[in-house]
Amino acid sequence: MKIDSVEFFYAAMPEVTLAADGSQDALLVRVTAGGYVGWGECEASPLVSIAAFVTPRSHGVCQPVADSVLGETLDSPADIARIAALVERNSMDLLQAAHTFSGIEIAMWDLLGHRFDEPVWKLLGYERSAPKVPYASMLFGASPAETLEHVKAATIAGFRAVKVGWGGFGESTPERDADHLVAAREALGDDGLLLVDAGQIFVTDLDAAAARIPALAAARATWLEEPFLPDAYRVHDQLAARSQGVGIAGGEGAHTVHMATNLIDYGGVSFVQIDTGRIGGIGHAKAVADYAAAKGVTYVNHTFTTHLALSASLQPYAGLADHRICEYPVEPSALARDITRSALELDSNGEISAPDAPGLGLEVALERLGPYLRTVDISVDGTTLYASGNSAGRTATVDA
Repeated sequence: MKIDSVEFFYAAMPEVTLAADGSQDALLVRVTAGGYVGWGECEASPLVSIAAFVTPRSHGVCQPVADSVLGETLDSPADIARIAALVERNSMDLLQAAHTFSGIEIAMWDLLGHRFDEPVWKLLGYERSAPKVPYASMLFGASPAETLEHVKAATIAGFRAVKVGWGGFGESTPERDADHLVAAREALGDDGLLLVDAGQIFVTDLDAAAARIPALAAARATWLEEPFLPDAYRVHDQLAARSQGVGIAGGEGAHTVHMATNLIDYGGVSFVQIDTGRIGGIGHAKAVADYAAAKGVTYVNHTFTTHLALSASLQPYAGLADHRICEYPVEPSALARDITRSALELDSNGEISAPDAPGLGLEVALERLGPYLRTVDISVDGTTLYASGNSAGRTATVDA
């Protein structure tokens, strides 16, 4: 099969706020080849990601992602890896190429899954999809009382694990943060997993991050996530040495395999969290999962958007039965909820698994996207490089 087309669908909520909520917009990707269709999702600025696909070349190793994808053969997972290498070579780090290609790569896996009538995790070599313990991923409340209320609601909904993050954590005093942690632990109960996301707030300030460790330890937090910039490996390792048993987690900011493995090798992390929509797709995430398992580091998915992205993020470690924790976007926007016809629901044990159905196992509800779609036109010197379609679905299409 040859890749016939790559189509983008840039959707956004009517109002995009400053809240650290990545579900407020989305960039869906539809790939067609040999009469088959696959869907993926990029986790980055949609407009910039589209531009990276169509931008005029700057020179030999700053070429648009389209040049490495359209018309290429897609018959097997080996072809996906080959195309990924083309993108890396032809675009290097001079574009937002990894983020753009992530959605395309995910769609390629979905497409092959439909062609071979197999779930993606089977194409990756796993024999079964092991159940995961999802954590309800949410923001800290405006007050400790609000944090308690939100966490309590998650436990009532059946979650045994909760992650709270951002929402001012690290911006005020350690005492203020401690109050929120006490509230979260109270709501979660003695047995639940409590996870905390600092959202890179400490940049590289080791002492500021370490000042929160006593309260995190007292609340029995399993991890402190992204305390620093994603490639600040040394200071991650230094904090891990002072963490009093609180694991250090990170990796969502990795947009290459090496960024993730460096965090494992030099950052002292106990948990590596990979976003398939950022690192370059499912294949790159699987490489990190394999490396983490060999190094005794727990692999965790990262996603805070749609259930399409959630399914994609589960595939790389679906068969790793000992790597049990998984992020679950519990308070997504209306847009994120509308994108797929069904969702990955918690079972009677409060667990989820990567679907057994072909591909990613979820169907995109294209007809629901109308109210959210953005019209985009990109032109240079009067020549249109990209234009959203004018059909009923306003399909954003790149001419091959």
